[in-house]
Amino acid sequence: MSQHSSVRAAVFSAGSWGTAVAKVLADAGTDVIVHARRDEIADAINTVHRNPGYFPDIELPATLTATTDPAAALRGADFLVLSIPAQTLRTNLAAWAPHIAPDTVIVSLMKGIEIGSGLRASQVITEVTGVSADRVAVLSGPNLAGEIMDGQPAAATIACPDEKTARRFQQACHTSYFRPYTDTDVTGCELGGAVKNVVALAVGIASGMGLGDNATAMLITRGLAETTRLAVAMGAHPATLAGLSGLGDLVATCSSPLSRNRTFGTHLGHGLSVEEATAATRQTTEGVKSAEAILALARAHDVEMPITDVISALLHEKVTLDEAAAALMQRPTKPER
Repeated sequence: MSQHSSVRAAVFSAGSWGTAVAKVLADAGTDVIVHARRDEIADAINTVHRNPGYFPDIELPATLTATTDPAAALRGADFLVLSIPAQTLRTNLAAWAPHIAPDTVIVSLMKGIEIGSGLRASQVITEVTGVSADRVAVLSGPNLAGEIMDGQPAAATIACPDEKTARRFQQACHTSYFRPYTDTDVTGCELGGAVKNVVALAVGIASGMGLGDNATAMLITRGLAETTRLAVAMGAHPATLAGLSGLGDLVATCSSPLSRNRTFGTHLGHGLSVEEATAATRQTTEGVKSAEAILALARAHDVEMPITDVISALLHEKVTLDEAAAALMQRPTKPER
């Protein structure tokens, strides 16, 4: 690793999305160190330049290294990039916080809402670390990790209240195949990323039940409507939800078989229980965890979110699959706008 490199990023952790963003950063010329929880993953990244847990067949850039020591990973980091399950953020970050330098920018890749507090990831970060909101950015958009690992074209939004901070991270991760845009609407970006997972569960259920593309399009469109209602009620700009972190992410997650949330929904649509679908999906499915937290936010802001409502009820076994499908179709008709 060059001592003269201007920019250094620490990526926590070595899951599929963390690995993909680490590769993007390295391809953009940023020095990257990944914090892995398991020795064998860190060793494999350092010796054979591969992540055997997620992408065993894809070679990682030689400038990308790994460690299991959080303090070593954070030493001299310009950016701390967080990609861990939203529900484990608070406890993990509390342990890492003492090693975060006073001028390190924290970038959240997380698309979930904390159960209990109803906080978005950026809010949990500022609460746990005490850093100012100007030093916390979020990256969100239609980004399927497998495609990005293959170097296929993608774009994302980097949102931060401080435009300069967003631009600094934009430079650190801009490559020939990955095009980041900047924004200041952190709330809109994060809510778009969190709610789309719940809508993708609905789309997966519909597809698992054998419903067609019209049903998918209906759920995507009405899902975007309820996401926008909640986001605007919480202070976001409606245009953000028509952008990459809103509509873009929603379309990718709802239409791709690579999407964990859609896949989980498909299992439910085939008649599997939540436990069986969890076992079959294997990776973190944020929509399953966040649905009730999003619904609580909707109720607190007096916003109607019928799709989220039905999915939350289904996940908690308050309605059957057939009742859920019927509830989504038999809503009272009204003007569209």
